[in-house]
Amino acid sequence: MEKLIEILSSVRQDIDFLNENKLIDNGIIDSFDLIAIVGELNEFYNVNIGVAELNPENFNSAQAILKLIEELKK
Repeated sequence: MEKLIEILSSVRQDIDFLNENKLIDNGIIDSFDLIAIVGELNEFYNVNIGVAELNPENFNSAQAILKLIEELKK
């Protein structure tokens, strides 16, 4: 989780990714942020996050993002 928070914070330093759980629903991150985050995650974790995964359920919180990454690595 520590590395994930580091990656997310590199995109948006002004967000408390450890405690926020409605990143998409509350408009805290926008589509440009999401594109940057997905690019960083794909590169660091060697996964391919596709269009089908780009939904609020997978990106509303760091915990949800980590769960998505773990599922894609299986």
